[in-house]
Amino acid sequence: MKFPAANGFWVLDDRLVIAEDWHVEIWLDDAESVATYMMVWTTLRDSAVYGPDAQNLISRAQRQVRPSR
Repeated sequence: MKFPAANGFWVLDDRLVIAEDWHVEIWLDDAESVATYMMVWTTLRDSAVYGPDAQNLISRAQRQVRPSR
């Protein structure tokens, strides 16, 4: 499953995640929450594109914003 990032978060190690919402920063240190964010991180990492694929994606987005005249 691929999906976009919804909010910022940092996995500091296998014991602490800091997540940001619109109005609060949340420090999560229970094993279940850390495991959830690790799963989200893995899914986001696997959804990312790199190298030539990333350049192609950027180029397509640029063409949509600035179509040739």
